Amino acid sequence: MKKVCWPYFDPDFHNLPERIYGPVCRVSLDNETSEDCTLVKVDSVNKQGLLLEVIQVLTDMNLTITKCFISSDAEWFMDVFHVKDENGNKLTDQNAINYIQQAIGTTTGPPDSTRANAYANNIFESENHSEHTTIEMTGTDRPGLFSEISAALADLQCNIVEAHAWTHNARLACVAQISDQSTDAPIDDPRRLATIEDHLITVLRATTAVSPCGKEANNQEVKTTGFLGGDYQGTMTNVERRLHQLMLSIRDFDGPNLRPASSPRTPFAWDAEEECRKTAVWIESCKEKGYSMVSLECKDRPRLMFDTVCTLTDMQYVIFHASTHCHEGYAFQEYFIRHVDGDVLCTESEKERVIKCLEAAIERRVCEGIRLELRADDRMGLLSDITRVLRENGLAVVRADVATQGEKSINAFYVRDISGNEVVPDMDFVESMKRELMGPSHINLQVKNEKHLRSPSSTEKSRYFSNIGDILKSQIGRFSFAKIK
Repeated sequence: MKKVCWPYFDPDFHNLPERIYGPVCRVSLDNETSEDCTLVKVDSVNKQGLLLEVIQVLTDMNLTITKCFISSDAEWFMDVFHVKDENGNKLTDQNAINYIQQAIGTTTGPPDSTRANAYANNIFESENHSEHTTIEMTGTDRPGLFSEISAALADLQCNIVEAHAWTHNARLACVAQISDQSTDAPIDDPRRLATIEDHLITVLRATTAVSPCGKEANNQEVKTTGFLGGDYQGTMTNVERRLHQLMLSIRDFDGPNLRPASSPRTPFAWDAEEECRKTAVWIESCKEKGYSMVSLECKDRPRLMFDTVCTLTDMQYVIFHASTHCHEGYAFQEYFIRHVDGDVLCTESEKERVIKCLEAAIERRVCEGIRLELRADDRMGLLSDITRVLRENGLAVVRADVATQGEKSINAFYVRDISGNEVVPDMDFVESMKRELMGPSHINLQVKNEKHLRSPSSTEKSRYFSNIGDILKSQIGRFSFAKIK
């Protein structure tokens, strides 16, 4: 028998560079250097979008980034993040530490999403996304639009398993996961998907958008993406990044409510009055290094860095260096960027567009309306019924997060009045709603923005608020006794 020979290949040959030069990514967590926060240090071979991926991992775990230093020149990525957990403490859970090292460390492919969900503690992480069909919607916002979308899907025999909607500057973007009402299975029939798209486009087109130039703006769009995967696989930040992209695509940074381009200011040179503390973004040239320097100041909040880095990345800019820090509740961020083609921001129009997009990214997540959290036994049409009650009583949903956990539907709505003004309920209103809706029904309602609550005076009490508790009790309470799906 003829002997067959072939060259020998070392099975560890593909790991040779790592064995010579060390791992391509090193992640370490330091609880000794700082007294009040954990330092997450990342040294890695650089690639486009890596910074955003790292921030997504930290954000998914509800970690607050109080300070960071970023450098990614010479094809190497070196970052230091100062982080705290959602209670403002150091990160001490060893399982969470191991997950961070796994997620942004030497492992290849996406991390285990079930572990991410366990550590994130986000009440809006839904169940298995692969069992649902995704719908993306963009259009011109109007009072009651989210309620009309919910009602349209209920009429089409679609069960809304999860939904996230943002509104900003008279624009709406929504990502929803739906299933068939009768089978709970994903909807994959092309004809039925086309019918759903046509119906939702009709709802969105009920309002004609007008651009600042006086022309009709055709930004109504509905897309069904079938089985979930790719961009939506895993965690909440993937959905939020898509919402940012959808808002950017319909130019929510253009419109009458946005301020003129920001002018440079000394960091934290805020006026004494609270209302003068505005978001400020400006761009300067760093000619000796070949960068454009983007600086911003605004009120600090969770996920702020994710929003700004996400926007710069989606606008095709590369962040080479950056530093961020917080001071007395306000954030200062500085980014040294170039376009992916290597160019800096040369024209005033390009600089103005970047400024407007960053301001929009910061503002679109900030909701000044009161937050209503409602938990109820899940059933077909529940979301449609709840949003209809809010709409009929003069409350407009400006942001919504809806999810299903087991047999429960978990809903959070930021609401304002139909004129866009903030609703400030008095204590009697809140206590009445809690007492009446937490009675014999299976509905639990909480109002979260309690920093705005006030004690009522005889001249400030409103018939609107004294009656809405009874209305919600009589209508939403009745819903809980309907047949649960």
